[in-house]
Amino acid sequence: MSARPGELPRWIDIGLLPILNVLMALMVAGIIVAAIGADPLSAIGFLVQGAFGSGYAWGYTLYYATSFIFTGLAVAVGFHAGLFNIGGEGQAYIGGLGAGLVALAFDHLLPAPVLLPLAILGAALFGAGWAIVPAWLQAYRGSHIVITTIMFNFLASALMVYLMVDVLIDPGQMTAHSRAFESTAWLPSMREALAWVGIDMPDSPLNLSLLWALGCCVLVWLFVWRSRPGYEMRATGLAPRAALYAGIRPARVTLLAMAISGALAGSVGVNEILGLQHRLLLDFVAGAGFTGIAVALMGRNHPFGIVLASLLFGALYQGGAELAFEIPTITRDMIITIQGLIILFSGALAYMNRPWVERLYLRLRADPAKTEAVHG
Repeated sequence: MSARPGELPRWIDIGLLPILNVLMALMVAGIIVAAIGADPLSAIGFLVQGAFGSGYAWGYTLYYATSFIFTGLAVAVGFHAGLFNIGGEGQAYIGGLGAGLVALAFDHLLPAPVLLPLAILGAALFGAGWAIVPAWLQAYRGSHIVITTIMFNFLASALMVYLMVDVLIDPGQMTAHSRAFESTAWLPSMREALAWVGIDMPDSPLNLSLLWALGCCVLVWLFVWRSRPGYEMRATGLAPRAALYAGIRPARVTLLAMAISGALAGSVGVNEILGLQHRLLLDFVAGAGFTGIAVALMGRNHPFGIVLASLLFGALYQGGAELAFEIPTITRDMIITIQGLIILFSGALAYMNRPWVERLYLRLRADPAKTEAVHG
């Protein structure tokens, strides 16, 4: 995903360039805000205050960011193998189903220390299983991964509607949700976890799945850059024919990469189903799978960059709600527009600033003595 790698250090490619893109997106957003009669500086102040101004705001921001870390990592793993997995929405949906089915089946039988790891494993396995089918179709039947993963998003949605309306619905309820899980299937909230060590935190949806998301970042980094299968995956993504000549089997790489990608996306169910909702219900993914594409692009498919990009989008979700409340002329649609601008500048225009940043970097890095010798 990086043009001419090696000419710029990673801290510029992963850190500086995305920041410049975000600043440009905010400048354009500021012009739009001013055009509708609002003060751009006040709008930014409300957005930042709503996202980071209190422990409560931080809790919501990190809660949103947790889901985006999972889906961003899922997209990034696929990218490194040369696969554009845009089925994170469906894989997250099915992952939540896996976690919920484990909870519904065993919440009366198993204690939390046993049940919660099983439910987390269920989310990963169901997400991986849902991703394996498009992977197999591409690897052995030539179907394009983009088309099949799009289709599987709709299939996942239809399957969940059927299960929640006709199979898993809580008897006597009009809304499509399952019965509530027993407390043994509840992933502790961050407030409860911090209370164990004497730290008081305002109540929010943030839960311990954040730690699992950060752990997945470390595991993805170790796998992609410090393991032989990860090397084979990157080699296949960069040069499929050369990888095949070197003895790497692209079909196996496709299956492995998509299984890992699906497992990561399925972990959204850990955050939403086990950590917050404590029941199965419809539409709990709420677009996190598609946002993960922008997060991966903005984070340059690196776990560290994905964490920063997820934090930004979490802040936009939470701070945007506060902004829409404080300034009525800025509607929820306007917040989506700002998010779209960031996606535009971080995705389609990701390398717009690269040429002049590269020239400036090379000029500053050049040896003054050599420069004088050339011109002398």
